Amino acid sequence: MKCQILPSLLAADFGRLADEIRRVAGAGADALHLDIMDAHFVPNLSFGPDVVDLARRTCPALFRDVHLMLTRPDLYIDRFADVGADAILIHVEADCDIWETLRDIRRRGIRAGLVSRPQTPVGTLYPYVALCDEVLFMTVNPGYGGQAFMPEVLPKIKALRTAAPALDIMVDGGIHSETAAQCAAYGANQFVAGSFMFRQTDMGAAVRKMREACEQAARL
Repeated sequence: MKCQILPSLLAADFGRLADEIRRVAGAGADALHLDIMDAHFVPNLSFGPDVVDLARRTCPALFRDVHLMLTRPDLYIDRFADVGADAILIHVEADCDIWETLRDIRRRGIRAGLVSRPQTPVGTLYPYVALCDEVLFMTVNPGYGGQAFMPEVLPKIKALRTAAPALDIMVDGGIHSETAAQCAAYGANQFVAGSFMFRQTDMGAAVRKMREACEQAARL
């Protein structure tokens, strides 16, 4: 499967968001990852639909992967679809009808995804895989960037890859070239990197290095 690199805008300079979005596009990244936090489901508040709209207007061709860390993501699917989300991911732990919310995303012609916290058993995801284009494993406790990678998530990645060989499996949290390669060896093929990518002087070189490391690990 193709290894894809998704810089997370959460780690960008918020005073230069349009320039930072252009930097992601210029670096050859596969997509821009946008973390939407409500200060209730997770202990942080990030940004809302206007930033997704900014990404669309700034770099229309850059895929927008929107991760809703919301208690009630079902109430916001249309809002984020209307401003240009290309994929919308919701948490399996969210307080909504997961089946119906995934169906709502797909009805809008958008890729649907499911996310799990590090402590959530992988089996919780299995009933919904048929409605998912991608599954995201958080490899830190969601809410803040810059945390250390949690290797205990790796067996969950392997278990899901075995159960769903064609599914896009994403990881987010403490991801750099070395941890991304570890995840690739266990079956992940999409890699969200925030702090690591945005502190690079040459983001393009970092994207290429991470992609090469993941492709090599996946072949082993």
